[in-house]
Amino acid sequence: MTSAIAIHALRKSFGTDVVLDGIDLDVAAGTVYALLGPNGAGKTTTVHILSTLLAPDSGEVRIAGHDVVREPAAVRAAIGLTGQFSAVDGLLTGEENLQLMADLRHLGRSEGRRRVAELLERFDLVDAARKPLATYSGGMRRRLDLAMTLVARPQIVFLDEPTTGLDPRSRAEMWRVVRELAAAGTTILLTTQYLDEADELAGRIAVLDHGVIVAEGTPAELKRLVPGGRIRLEFDDPTVLRAAAVALGSGEPDDETLALEVASDGSLASLRDVMDRLDRDGVEARSLTIHTPDLDDVFFALTGHDVDAREGVAS
Repeated sequence: MTSAIAIHALRKSFGTDVVLDGIDLDVAAGTVYALLGPNGAGKTTTVHILSTLLAPDSGEVRIAGHDVVREPAAVRAAIGLTGQFSAVDGLLTGEENLQLMADLRHLGRSEGRRRVAELLERFDLVDAARKPLATYSGGMRRRLDLAMTLVARPQIVFLDEPTTGLDPRSRAEMWRVVRELAAAGTTILLTTQYLDEADELAGRIAVLDHGVIVAEGTPAELKRLVPGGRIRLEFDDPTVLRAAAVALGSGEPDDETLALEVASDGSLASLRDVMDRLDRDGVEARSLTIHTPDLDDVFFALTGHDVDAREGVAS
């Protein structure tokens, strides 16, 4: 697939503090890519370099085929950025905020009005379009912020923690919008403090820690990096439970719940092996569930930070 974002050996320091230590990243066009990392890992610094707000010390960064150092204007024309904090003007209405952005992007009067009306409809802001922002909820402000990012129809969108502070319903609405953008061919680089968000939205994830990429892959690939997967089998009576424990030769049977758990890497081969052993001994389970490590487990294993400490004000 064509690369929308290509990073090679990117380095950035602030004085003696090395924030990015030679990272490589490749984001395919039309995909959602998540960048995860603990507080201070360098996520926002990366986004600022990609969006030409900050110059790299060394390395090569290309956005939509353009070099961020030599062709910053071309890069800016291809991207949109929604930062951690809302960039809307509180003295204007939602419609006026969007019209201001259309004017700044030189869309022209008629095209600007059409685009504003389209975005108000798309983000369910028509009824609130001419109301002051003081009447907007946090979710409405965030949707307006993203709508402003999309005024010029960017090829690539950077979303820096887009749902922080939103209620569950507003988060779900933002997730819907992100999926729609990706389905329409927009490339999205997402940084987030919610691991479930990365799991839900991203096709690939990079884990950034102390300025280096410590792991990269699909959510499923990352989950397979850490131990803890298991298959849970439930049975109808203690006799069958004991027979299963003998057949599998592993796991601790739970007489109270009539359940047996055995270690698994979550692969089809592992599941097939368990089922073949039970079949050979004529043992039948009432139910079977597969449990794999989640991204919280991956994050902790790779960075040594627990969930509560993984983020804060990104840097």
